Amino acid sequence: MYPLKYIEPVFRPPSEWKSLILQVTNGCSWNQCTFCDMYTQDNKKFKPKKLEDIEQELIAIKRSGMPVHRVFLADGDALTLPFRRLQEICELINKYFPDIQRISSYCLPRNLTNKTVEQLQSLQQLKLSLVYVGCESGDDHVLQLIKKGESYESSKIALDKLQQAGIKRSVMILNGLGGNEFSQQHAINSAKLMNETQPEYLSTLVVSFPLGQERFAKEFPNGFELPNQLGLFKEMETLLTRLELDKTIFRSDHASNYLVLKGILGKDKASLLAKVQAAINTPQMIPLRQEWQRGL
Repeated sequence: MYPLKYIEPVFRPPSEWKSLILQVTNGCSWNQCTFCDMYTQDNKKFKPKKLEDIEQELIAIKRSGMPVHRVFLADGDALTLPFRRLQEICELINKYFPDIQRISSYCLPRNLTNKTVEQLQSLQQLKLSLVYVGCESGDDHVLQLIKKGESYESSKIALDKLQQAGIKRSVMILNGLGGNEFSQQHAINSAKLMNETQPEYLSTLVVSFPLGQERFAKEFPNGFELPNQLGLFKEMETLLTRLELDKTIFRSDHASNYLVLKGILGKDKASLLAKVQAAINTPQMIPLRQEWQRGL
């Protein structure tokens, strides 16, 4: 364990399990998405950490002798920090760990509104080379219902900026987010957004409500009904059918998913689609996660 004191809970992408989690902010600056309960506790109100405190933590880790190859900037949207502060943080990381392989962070599209491509390129040169963008959906109506504060266009602009800056993008789409009523348009427009932006990584998770779905469901005028297992598979079938990606690493293996899918789109599109269709037509023949095996 790194010698750090965190304001719990702290979340990270599964692929960052070997990384140093450096908490440069607490909570999420937006924190209005109705599907997300990650930062709703009183102790998770958004606040940037002082630069001198961040440096002292890096010094303590350096003195501990523990290896640091990758750094993940927490919490929910560290890239909301001004460019200059992000530059200073990345410079400190490079100062104390000059052999660092990469720096990464969650990113909301709005985080990049006031950052230029040139500024992002400067951060990329300081090894901020991967960001996890929670697009959630490419459908404007669904985004409005979940109070994401984003749109198809704002997501596209952010993803294009990152691409121009040479920063890799790992995009998340939430399976089932539109409920039964908006399932198909959610899948179709999410695929359209991905086709236009061609992210390096794409993952899908099933929307989950560990604290209940009352806060989420009340925004849907006709009520919200989460698609059942079959409905989720049919939504995934639509998404995969519509995706036209060149070389995107695709993962649908998060613990929330019933069906594990891994491949590269587009070369593995046919085989992935066949697996989903088998789960729809002959689910007894496909290994699926049981309810007790699923989680966040």
